[in-house]
Amino acid sequence: MQFHSLSPLSSHLSSRFSLAPLAAAIALLGASGLHAQTTTADTATAGSLREVIVHGERQGSFTSNTVQVGTFRDQSPLDVPLTSNVITREVIDAQGQRTLYGALRNTAGVTRSQLNGSTYDNVAIRGILVENRGNYRLNGSLPIINLIDVPLENKERVEVLKGASSLYYGFVPPSGIVNYVTKRAGAQPVTSIATSLNQYGAADVHADIGRRFGVDNAFGLRVNAVTGREDIGINNFSGKRELISAALDFKVSPAVNLKFDAEYYKKDSSEQAAITLPTAVGGVITLPPRPGNRVNLAGEWQRYVADATNLLARADIAFSDNWSGIFEVGQAKNTRDRRFSQFTLTNALTGAGTLQVGQQDGQTYENNNVRAEIAGRIPLGSIVNEVSIGYTTNERAQDSRNSVNLPLFAQNLFNPVLIPYTPRTGANANAPSKITDNGLYVFDRIVLSEQWQVMAGLRRSDYTSVTTATRYEAQKTSPSVSVMFKPNEKASVYASYIEGMEESGTAPATRANAGEVLPPSLNKQIELGVKAEVAQGLLLQAAYFDVKRPSTTIDAANRFVLGGEAEYKGLEFAASGEINKQWSIVASALVMNPKITRTTVAAELNKTPENAPKVTYSVFGEYRVPSMPGLALNAGWYFTGKRPVNNANQAYIDGAGTLSLGARYRTKLFGTHTTLQANLDNAINKNYWSTAGNGLLGVGAPRTLRVAAKFDF
Repeated sequence: MQFHSLSPLSSHLSSRFSLAPLAAAIALLGASGLHAQTTTADTATAGSLREVIVHGERQGSFTSNTVQVGTFRDQSPLDVPLTSNVITREVIDAQGQRTLYGALRNTAGVTRSQLNGSTYDNVAIRGILVENRGNYRLNGSLPIINLIDVPLENKERVEVLKGASSLYYGFVPPSGIVNYVTKRAGAQPVTSIATSLNQYGAADVHADIGRRFGVDNAFGLRVNAVTGREDIGINNFSGKRELISAALDFKVSPAVNLKFDAEYYKKDSSEQAAITLPTAVGGVITLPPRPGNRVNLAGEWQRYVADATNLLARADIAFSDNWSGIFEVGQAKNTRDRRFSQFTLTNALTGAGTLQVGQQDGQTYENNNVRAEIAGRIPLGSIVNEVSIGYTTNERAQDSRNSVNLPLFAQNLFNPVLIPYTPRTGANANAPSKITDNGLYVFDRIVLSEQWQVMAGLRRSDYTSVTTATRYEAQKTSPSVSVMFKPNEKASVYASYIEGMEESGTAPATRANAGEVLPPSLNKQIELGVKAEVAQGLLLQAAYFDVKRPSTTIDAANRFVLGGEAEYKGLEFAASGEINKQWSIVASALVMNPKITRTTVAAELNKTPENAPKVTYSVFGEYRVPSMPGLALNAGWYFTGKRPVNNANQAYIDGAGTLSLGARYRTKLFGTHTTLQANLDNAINKNYWSTAGNGLLGVGAPRTLRVAAKFDF
């Protein structure tokens, strides 16, 4: 296990700036001719502490030989007793992806939830919502705020560690952790310019520069910058986005390594209107006719304007041959103004209805995170204990602001009309809250032999949630244990049991106990799995999982209470990597039987939780044409089964699959390494419901052709 590190973080970074100064800085860096690195960016610290070297993903591979999330940071996937998926840079590039969901669609059980992705991706895994303030991490540590599209251009890969993760991450739902790993300066200098556009007018340019310099190449710097115009093909839409990021590292000595990451990104775009569920009649909801995939019932002026600043510093220190430490400190900030609209159909024959627009300005979110951890090896004869002891403190503050509704607008589902611009009316009342989650944890990997390992951990959490009206405190201890058998170095079989704590939510304004913060709940997970590496690096995974999770419900007094439970159990399969020199593949499948096993609402008992599909699968493959060196052709199919629109299963959105096609050609133009590329998403232009949940429906994006060129100097 490896422990990276950090220097103290500056207290704040200006949240607004132009990319113009960055362009000059990049030009200066690119022209500086800094020397290439001669050693790896993350060199082993002194001594023999196990797994100190950070092995990056295999160059140009569809799989990775490490996982950099949770207590398993920098371990081989074969040594992780949970389902983990890594979407590598090569997969992201081959698919031409720019969004979180675009990357995560390659993993089983990932679906959109509530929103259709016109502004940011709200996703669920295995039918459980991925919490937007705690379940998304930067470099395995900092909880970033997923309320704006997180750019992928400066990321080396996206990882998903599925299931309960409370041991390392505290109070989070058992959907899983989504981890973004940033690009860093490596052995070879990087100078690239990329540009792309689609048929609707979206266009962007991306600069990526990395260098190592100084004595023995001790310093590393990787800078990324993006600016572009957004258009996703729907009517009444316009947008723009920007990114500036820097990743620095400094090898102070063989025993001390410092790292710092800073990124700022912003997005200003129209937000597509959601469609509300009709009222049930006789216990059945008749869904409205599905509009065309280019229809937008909102006005272009209904904007989603957000920015984010993420700062993370860490320090790795090797104290001796057998003991090391990691010290991390980070801050994530997000602000947004929003005009979110919902269409309600009032006449199914004519398509007439109303559009309600909500104004939420001045929303702010801030996460502050500190971690200190020591780890070491304790030999006991032929048995080795690899122990980690750590303490984390995470503070999540928000001012979400109450929504102010603008006057209702008349709208028509079949013949949309332009919505007249309406200026801001009144101010949004403050709705501040703060969560403090402190935790002390210990994790022990006991290596009994070359074949057998036992892993066990405990976390003691001290949790406080405060709003203007309520305060809740809790102290909980949650365990985890797993056993692994490795018949050889290329295969592993494991069984794991994990308990985790998660927040249960706050009663909404429509309930008798509005504003009440519910107590945290305890979830439990069992997983049995097998992993193997075959062929030329093809990683195969299969697992059975069973997650029991308390859920909220409504009691007879119209109170929002923690009185239910849902169980999610099923089988999951994944394959990623190279079959041979010509073929690469990333594929996944999930078959599960989610069920509400306890509730105070009789109509929900033994029903499927809302928006939880029983079947999802995806397969993406790329073929490198032997007769035409540099040419690669690819195709992908992504399927999500039918999903209930609510917990009472009063209606379902149909299952749907989409086809993607692509080609890329690597060559030299005027002595410059060049990649020319085209990707066609939703190639058959399928019109389908893409999301459900929280009483809302959303439609999938139309067929989109994107062409791109990248120049490596």
